[in-house]
Amino acid sequence: MPKNSFEQLKLNNLGDLFRRDQDLQKIALIDLGLENKPREFSFNDLDQLANAVARGLERFALKRGSRVALIALNSAEYIASYFGIMRAGLVAVPVNSKFPSAMVDFVLQDSDAQLVFCDAHNESMVPSTLPRVVFNTDNNMSDISFNQFLNHGSYHAIEPDTNEVAMLLYTSGSTGKPKGVRLTHASHIWVAKTRLGDHDWSNHRYLVAAPLYHMNALAMTLLNVLAHATTVLLPQFNARQYINAIETYRCTWLTAVPPMIAMMLQEKELMQQVDLSSVEFLRMGSAPVSPSLLEAIHQNFPKTQVINAFGTTEGSPVMFGPHPDGLALPPLCAGYAHPDVSIRLVTNEGQESNSGVLQIKSPGVMLGYHKAQERNPPIKNPFTTDGFYSTGDIFKRDDHGFYFFIGRADDMFVCGGENIYPAEVERLIETHPSVAQAIVIAVDDDIKGQKPVAFVVKRPLAQLTDNELKTYCLTHAPAYQHPRWIWFLNELPLASTNKVDRVFLKTEALKRISSKE
Repeated sequence: MPKNSFEQLKLNNLGDLFRRDQDLQKIALIDLGLENKPREFSFNDLDQLANAVARGLERFALKRGSRVALIALNSAEYIASYFGIMRAGLVAVPVNSKFPSAMVDFVLQDSDAQLVFCDAHNESMVPSTLPRVVFNTDNNMSDISFNQFLNHGSYHAIEPDTNEVAMLLYTSGSTGKPKGVRLTHASHIWVAKTRLGDHDWSNHRYLVAAPLYHMNALAMTLLNVLAHATTVLLPQFNARQYINAIETYRCTWLTAVPPMIAMMLQEKELMQQVDLSSVEFLRMGSAPVSPSLLEAIHQNFPKTQVINAFGTTEGSPVMFGPHPDGLALPPLCAGYAHPDVSIRLVTNEGQESNSGVLQIKSPGVMLGYHKAQERNPPIKNPFTTDGFYSTGDIFKRDDHGFYFFIGRADDMFVCGGENIYPAEVERLIETHPSVAQAIVIAVDDDIKGQKPVAFVVKRPLAQLTDNELKTYCLTHAPAYQHPRWIWFLNELPLASTNKVDRVFLKTEALKRISSKE
């Protein structure tokens, strides 16, 4: 049977993408999570471990469709649990381990999680009211260790119904609280199959260091399993470890968000010492790529094909592709509309145009947001009356049909692959008892893409330093949201509309940063 002939393969459960027509003794995963002791797992090892998770879940007698959360660093146990949860007909809920405890609590409550898989590093994030299975730990009075949880043996994966949800991924939203994105088995089997197409990528080694709660790493891991390729997995991103892993394991394919690559390139001395000639492809997504970063990548990886990908959690990684006439992609271009995806750009007046809000329709698009109408206020329906998902991203299309990302339709900006809404950070800053007003501005950054800075008006007679306010933000919100620079003003400038003059403040911020550098 041809490598990628799917007709004879019964692919209907997202947790069961393993190619059992191929060599199951081939190395599927090299887990670099244990210091100086990489662990290798064959496809058979990983397949059987996922079965053991699915069988182990039976002891909890969870109803089909129940949510099971994952809060952990990247590991083989994480991946096996993710697959096993879905095989058992349950919904996997990867949780951002960088969230503060209050936000983790919200996600667990909002998702109705019945059980949590975690590691010792993140165990304290799990409320005592929820049962947990802990990776790489001995059993104690309150928890079940992963090894004791496993129930080895054969397992027949549950056959999901049409539109049955496989995973619930939480992403930032305009309400300020994370929104649960409902993704089906069918949608992301389609994503993996479409991305692989007729390619034989089984000889590639993919380096994954982005967190598995993020679509960037999760979708790539699913693709790797279907492609019967080897994944080299870091527990989390570290620039020096990332560079050394490329050389040691001769990785051929890198997938990352742009800030990861920027931090890697800053390790100039190490970059000159290692041999990175194995890298054939570098795929970046989840955040805009700056021209200076793209130029630096080409200088350091002159023989590597650089893919400036665009996708969303809600809309999948499959939106754009190569030009059908073989035209080379211009710099910073997202690509040409994928043939299996309907794409249009719509103006504020609702007219199709060559510039406007990106709207898409494809088998990879989400079902909708979890508990959308139960929120206060309800989450806005992102679908048009004719079934297109409106991304909220502004694009333009050139005469050749290439698409270019311009920015967000609202004030949202991306910092290191994470969505940030200025109003959300402003509300946080203004909860400090010494703060009267706050305005948050996004400024460009070579590593993070953009980063937040803030102008603050203190309450009368208040004593407050910028470092104290930064610490307050770090304590009460994810670290990526904290303002990197904070300046105090006696009053905020107003524009002619009597609204705060954000344009003036952005110019002022750039002047102040420049004077300090």
